[in-house]
Amino acid sequence: MSNVILICDDDAGILNMLNVMLDYEGYDVVAVDDSSEINGVLEQRLPDIIIIDLWMPTISGYDAIKAIKANNETSKIPIVAISASPDGRNIAMEAGANEFITKPFDIYDLIDVVNRLLVAA
Repeated sequence: MSNVILICDDDAGILNMLNVMLDYEGYDVVAVDDSSEINGVLEQRLPDIIIIDLWMPTISGYDAIKAIKANNETSKIPIVAISASPDGRNIAMEAGANEFITKPFDIYDLIDVVNRLLVAA
């Protein structure tokens, strides 16, 4: 069974690109464009890793990361935060993300980070 990756980003282009590339790499991808859907996904199936945009409408990635890390059932799931924000790294790490990648990013750099986190988990 392949690893499950949950992606949450309100940018349809990034969401689609990540979905296609990670699927091509053999991952089972669950993609949502609305951060309010994260809890529903987590209740149905715990992913092996989460990739999340820091700045989204409804619930910010910052708040979503804090909630995921505060929950005993989801706290160990590695999280990669992505953002174009100049202070994104500090914000992501403060929230509890395991890694941060600046937008725009090289997809292969992101895949390397995902692979490294999954091996370490």
